[in-house]
Amino acid sequence: MIFYFSATGNCQHVATRIATATNDEIFSMTDGLKNDLPRFQIKPDEAIGIVAPTYFIGLPTLVRDFLASLELITEQKPYTYFVATHGTTCGNTGAMVNDVMAAKGFPLDARYSIKMPDTWTPIFDLTDQAKMKKINDKADLLIDAVIDQIKHKAHGDMMKHKTPGFLARRYYRSYDKQRTTNHFHVEDSCVGCGLCAKQCPVDAIAMQNGKPVWIKEQCVMCLGCLHRCPKFSIQYGQNTKKHGQYRHPNIQES
Repeated sequence: MIFYFSATGNCQHVATRIATATNDEIFSMTDGLKNDLPRFQIKPDEAIGIVAPTYFIGLPTLVRDFLASLELITEQKPYTYFVATHGTTCGNTGAMVNDVMAAKGFPLDARYSIKMPDTWTPIFDLTDQAKMKKINDKADLLIDAVIDQIKHKAHGDMMKHKTPGFLARRYYRSYDKQRTTNHFHVEDSCVGCGLCAKQCPVDAIAMQNGKPVWIKEQCVMCLGCLHRCPKFSIQYGQNTKKHGQYRHPNIQES
């Protein structure tokens, strides 16, 4: 079983590719939390995979919440691994996941990282499609290598571009401030389709008078609403409009 969280398709792509190669199943952490499905029966010889993005050199709140609630039923400890996607650094995510899973009796056997387009558009420009393709092509080669290691049940910390724990913890504190929803605004081009409210992983958006309104003070800050908006009407701060939108090209909108 591979548990994943994905806002723009990067982690879904990674999880899907691994599952296809290992004949495994994938499960969305978002669906698990929304439908209160924290308990899973693990089959004999089945591995446990966790695939998640890096937010502010740490884990998205949704991933933390899902892993904290996760209950795994198994006769013996299965091979357990974590794959982090990241733009610049995978930060301290491996240690964070291991802390939670070890407390449940499932310490990580292996940790991997894959560099992909960084979707934090308040800073990063995603408008160069050729550059995005080049990054994703390289990412697919990294995924191939990770798949091979998973098939052979490799052990160890294979993560690259990590950040020392004390620096990561310091920077991670800014996550709470950045995920405050008053940073968002909606432009007049909004057509009221409601896609943002439907797909928000923590139901932080409601449609009021045909327009999205953030009804929670904080969200995951995945920017899925911004990247998936068909009219690019949702913005965060002042820079996202010029930095474009992104969805992984191999993941179809649901």
